[in-house]
Amino acid sequence: MSHTLYQSCAIEYDGETDAVLQCITDQLQAEAQASISNTHSWLLVLTGALVFFMQAGFAMLCAGCVRKKNVQNTMLKNLLDACGAALAWYVTGFAFTFGEPGSGDTSYIGSGSFLYMGDVNPAFWFFQFAFSATAVTIVAGTLAERCQMTAYLMYSLFLTGFVYPVSARAIWSSYGFLSATQPNPIGGVGVIDFAGSGVVHATGGMTALIAAKILGARKGRFYDAKGAPLAVPKDFPGHSVALQLMGTMVLWFGWYGFNPGSALLLGVENAGSIAALAAINTSLSAASGAITAMFTNLYLEERRTGDLSFSLTMAMNGLLSGLVAITAPCATIEPWAACLIGMAAGWIYIGGSALLIRWKIDDAVDAIPVHLFNGVWGLIATGLFTSPARMSAAFGSSDHVGWFYSLGRGEADATLLGNQLLAMLFVIGWPIGVMSPFFLWLNYMGWLRSDSLEELVGLDMSYHANALVASPDDDIDMKALAELEERRHKKRLGQEGAP
Repeated sequence: MSHTLYQSCAIEYDGETDAVLQCITDQLQAEAQASISNTHSWLLVLTGALVFFMQAGFAMLCAGCVRKKNVQNTMLKNLLDACGAALAWYVTGFAFTFGEPGSGDTSYIGSGSFLYMGDVNPAFWFFQFAFSATAVTIVAGTLAERCQMTAYLMYSLFLTGFVYPVSARAIWSSYGFLSATQPNPIGGVGVIDFAGSGVVHATGGMTALIAAKILGARKGRFYDAKGAPLAVPKDFPGHSVALQLMGTMVLWFGWYGFNPGSALLLGVENAGSIAALAAINTSLSAASGAITAMFTNLYLEERRTGDLSFSLTMAMNGLLSGLVAITAPCATIEPWAACLIGMAAGWIYIGGSALLIRWKIDDAVDAIPVHLFNGVWGLIATGLFTSPARMSAAFGSSDHVGWFYSLGRGEADATLLGNQLLAMLFVIGWPIGVMSPFFLWLNYMGWLRSDSLEELVGLDMSYHANALVASPDDDIDMKALAELEERRHKKRLGQEGAP
């Protein structure tokens, strides 16, 4: 026979009034806490799914930015990003990021929870996996049209399983030496990277810069067939602006899981209002970045050529730059600051893109100026614009705030800004120290760059048996295609004649 809560407690405590009331109170509180915990887990899964949906945005953006002869290869690499990230995060990534330290209160790497063993929150695991997969995908577009499949999968596993976890642990884990949530944060405040301008975007962007430098530019981009520098670098327009725009909009949508969703990790009662503020700031920075980049480019082009040109590419990349820059400070700044941060992000993108061309570094989708340069800017902007009221609401203290607010107090306290600069050095220096020898080793082994003929023909026809037959508008070197087919024919004959 079933009993009501009152009956259960009355039977258990033999009708003693005070004990029965305390029993009822305890059980109601336990039920409420269980309901809150269940809802929190659901929200983490939903926002994590939004972040993971950004993989579709990256895939569309990258596919739209490459030539038709490389679309299938680019899409497969984006798929392998997600697959490799899931496996690497399961085996070592989560453990290295959030596992308990071997000893002491802080450590650079975790030593527990490998293979999902131990006391692991599944919703938190999934949410953080989606972030790790994003860091890997940043590199996909940069290396498009010339990177081997083997190298791509190897780097994806290594980045998610080892490199990214060290960056994330330092800033996001309560055991990290830069973390704001550890018992004794550096400078009394630690580093504020709310959703990953540094951890995700600068780490991925720096990896992309290293890889692009070692891999080299696409053939014909900066040098002619004889190796002489071109007076004007050759552009390789993507085959579909529509795909690029769709990918950009999907990324913007997914960012509402990225930034507002991170409020769920604060463990505060006002997480909903903090998430709403993050959503507002995300929207304003993105819009400001797009408008600023497009109209600044319009002005520069008009001054250079005398013609007006409204560039969709500039608007899209300016928008993404604004999103990257606002990811770190989205919960600790006022909306007016989000507009300024987005404006600066648009200018940083334009300058960074021009700088890469001057350095003769080939980035097929301009991921480096978007993610690296503006990831760094996001960290710095947090140290400049963090508001006392917003800082107190999110992290429970306003002792150390943005430098501009500190000047307004008459204190000139640059503790938070200094910590942000330290984080910037770490998320840049760590990939340089680890990924540089890794890519150099891949290059030495001959596993990094595709064969010259394969690149000229296109990686679709080189690596995928079901690639479509070439058409005249595919920008395929037909002489190279004939040479590649002849090589394959000789290889088949050799295999058939082998004992």
